[in-house]
Amino acid sequence: MKHITIPTDSFLDGNRFRVVTLRLALIYAAAEFLISSPIWLTIGDNPLKPLLGKLALEAVFVLVAILLAQLLSRMRRQSYSRQIAACLLLSLVSSLGMSLLDAYLYSLIMLPVVVPFSMMDYAYAVCYRMSIFFGWSFLFVALLNHMDVRDRDLKLIASREEALAAQMRALQYQINPHFLFNTLNSITGLVEEGASERAERMIMSLSAFLRSTLQLDPMRELRLADEMALQKEYLEIEKERFSDRMRVRIDIPGELEDAKVPSLILQPLVENAVKHGVGRSSSTVEILIRAARRGDRLNLIVENDVAAATVAGMTHGLGIGLANVAHRVRTHFPEGASLTAGPIEPRKFRASLDMPLILV
Repeated sequence: MKHITIPTDSFLDGNRFRVVTLRLALIYAAAEFLISSPIWLTIGDNPLKPLLGKLALEAVFVLVAILLAQLLSRMRRQSYSRQIAACLLLSLVSSLGMSLLDAYLYSLIMLPVVVPFSMMDYAYAVCYRMSIFFGWSFLFVALLNHMDVRDRDLKLIASREEALAAQMRALQYQINPHFLFNTLNSITGLVEEGASERAERMIMSLSAFLRSTLQLDPMRELRLADEMALQKEYLEIEKERFSDRMRVRIDIPGELEDAKVPSLILQPLVENAVKHGVGRSSSTVEILIRAARRGDRLNLIVENDVAAATVAGMTHGLGIGLANVAHRVRTHFPEGASLTAGPIEPRKFRASLDMPLILV
């Protein structure tokens, strides 16, 4: 089965993280270099030697700063107090090593004069370096928190836009001339055949489906039972058109009826089953809609029989409808959701949604 994936654009993604961290570390090191260089240039007998020593320290600082950024990024899900404590600890460890390097470079700069190691000077250097590293660490933690908030806002906006787009697609589907033509043409045929009861049922199903979806709020989730009620209204319309070769089976455990799902999330899957299953087959086609619980996950499945030629055509692409569903669940559930779809048997197709189980 083919797995549909949706790329994400987060600050913590691979190359972008490394590039932004390196750029920020270089800017921070350059600022510290400009601020402290006048002090270094006053020592020794050759101004070039302190400059080279300072550049060496800044190069090491950039490497250590990137390492600290990597370590802090792994703690971004921890509490803010733990992140600050980590900043203090990492800053202390880093400053102890950098201060030793600082003392060694200072002794080289002062050659041929031998400079004895001074614990007082070393302690001063540790305090100074610790303030530099803590400033960097705190800045990076603040940046991580800012990016997390921004990513959550972007995902929320994307989810809202996708919900609105889903409603617009649903409305477009409802007033789609092809859909209405087929439905009204079927009603006309039933009336001409004298099957007034069937025609009346089809009219009532169409009315209920249009009324329900027009009143639907795309910004909120639905109970799975309510979502299935919408799909049943849609299937009642199609069942009247394909009554002689369409069979529907629904398996929704009672304990999952209160599960929350994005509104109309099953509509494209059911529509796909009708279009590629019933619409392209001359024999009886069964459509199965099933829900199952897998620990703290909800699994929604739509299966349908398909003709052999249809299966062969599906192996070349799944279409934009299923891709839209995959994108929608990924943006709606940033903690993790997916869609898998494809042939599971020679003449059977399955679309499976996996998402967090949230009960009302």
